[in-house]
Formats: sequence, C-alpha cells, structure tokens
Amino acid sequence: MKKLLLALALAVGGAALAPAADAYKIAVIPKGTTHEFWKAINAGAKKAELELKAQGVNVQIIWKGPLKEDDREQQIQVVENFISQRVSGIVIAPLDKRGLVAPLDTAVRAKIPVVVIDSGVESKSPSSFVATDNREGGRIAGRELGKALGGKGNVIMLRLQVGSASTEEREEGFLEVMKKDFPGIKLLSTDQHAGPTRDTAKRVSENLINRFGRQLNGVFCCNESASAGMLMALRDAGLAGGKVKLVAFDSGEMINAGLMAGDVYGMVVQNPMRMGYLGVKTMVSILRGEKVPAVIDTGVGFVTKANFNSPEMAEIVHPPLDKYLK
Repeated sequence: MKKLLLALALAVGGAALAPAADAYKIAVIPKGTTHEFWKAINAGAKKAELELKAQGVNVQIIWKGPLKEDDREQQIQVVENFISQRVSGIVIAPLDKRGLVAPLDTAVRAKIPVVVIDSGVESKSPSSFVATDNREGGRIAGRELGKALGGKGNVIMLRLQVGSASTEEREEGFLEVMKKDFPGIKLLSTDQHAGPTRDTAKRVSENLINRFGRQLNGVFCCNESASAGMLMALRDAGLAGGKVKLVAFDSGEMINAGLMAGDVYGMVVQNPMRMGYLGVKTMVSILRGEKVPAVIDTGVGFVTKANFNSPEMAEIVHPPLDKYLK
C-alpha cells in the first residue's frame, strides 16, 4: 500500500499533466464549514486547484457544505443541487455513512464520479476513499492515554454523533485497545455524544464531570469540537493542568494552545490539507481516465508538547490557511 500511495503522490503531485481538453468543475463538500479541520481541507483543495491550473489543467473547485456537522438534510440537498448542475465530479466527506448512500449512488448513475474523503459511506459507488486510518488513530489514543495513566485509573470517552463513520471508527479503535491492553483502567462512560459544536460538547462534558467528579483520571475526545468543549469544561471545573489527562483527536487553535499550556496531554492528528489536496488530485485523475487506488491512507500520528514544533508537524498543526483561503 505504501508503494501504491507513493506512486499516486508522484503521479498527481510531481510530473506536469498535459492540458485537459475540457474544463473540470469539481464540487468539494465537507461535513461542515465552521471548524478549522474543514478549513484545512478547503486549503488543500485550493492548493490542488492552483497547482493543476499552473500545469495547464482547466479546473474549478466549488466549496459548499452545511454550516454544522449534524445537518444531514442540507448536505443531501447540496449533493442533489450539484447533480442538477452537472458538475464534473464530487469530492465529499459524508455526514452519515448510510444517509448519503442514495444521493451519491444517484450521482454516479448520472455519470458524475465520486471521491469520498475523511469519513466513509456504505456504498460501492465512490471511485476512491481518501482518508485517515481512523481506527488506528483511535488505537493510538488508547495506547497513549493508557501509558500516561500507568495502566490504572478511570476514563471517559466522548463520542461525536451517531452515523459519523470516521469518529465511530476512532471510538471503536480506542475501546479495542482499552479493553485488550489496559484491564486496570475502568471506563466510566463511553456512550455520550458531544453533538456538532464546541458549545454542545461543553454542555455534555459538564454533565459528565458533574456526574463523575474527582474520580476522573483521563478523557478521550474523538474530534476537534468535542475536544475543545471538554477542554473548556475541565478548565471551568479546575481539572485542567494535567489533573485529568485529555487526549484529543485533531488539532486546532484552542487545542494547540491547551497542549502548550499543559491542559491537553496529546493530540492524535491527521493531515486534512493532504486529504483535501489528494481528494481533488484523485478526482482529476479519474476524470482523465486514469486508474486510482480504491483506498488512499493520508496518515495519522500523535503530537505532544515535545514534537509540536517539529518540521514534520508544521503543515498539520499550523496549516497555511491564509496562503490558500483569501
């Protein structure tokens, strides 16, 4: 798989492409448009667009998605509108692994290819899936939190929402490691959902903290907004600063600052810019009749205060949004 990914990266990112005969209008549809994660995906898509244009490829990216990450109906409507506009291709992060099946199948039947990014969908219609290995990301969170607690203590996991394939994979990976490798750690709560924003996440986090109080030793949150909401709740309760070890999934301005302040133990990170970039590049390859991998793994890692400022983490923790989102 690594050789295949390298070959794709060289094919779509290295050698210049010949000018295309047709103009490619590509719709890029995120789960939401508020969080920094989606802005980084947008920046990656724009980076791909600029590179392709410089190579003589007539391509236009149209970025449109729901405001919040729980508006399935709006995302479905966005897909249907792009089908009616006859765009060349759709690159999408589905909000719901089942709810988006019908509209995406409709797009493919209408000869509009689909590339899925970030979060999977229960359909064979998409040509390629460009994403993090989310289950492995959850496993990393479990291993790091378990080691930080010395294999003992009380932990809660805060989910995102039902139907989100990416976060459900993270949650299952985390629980797998906790149950298998850390039998001395008690899981106090694993069934609460944060909802779509940091404000909804903060309210749910406050309820959990009020319920479990000073028993709590560690927390895993499965996305940016859930992590930010939990961080605020821990601070308000006087449990930040390492008293409760918080492992977040995804970086972001608030979470990054929390890491450097000692309020966040570590972050499982993906590369959303690379995801948006390869999503668009893969779609152009498909439109040009080229064969692409069914699955493209964009990588996952763990960031602590020690490696936060390392060169290999620069694009992930400090994506150059201003350069591409003007």
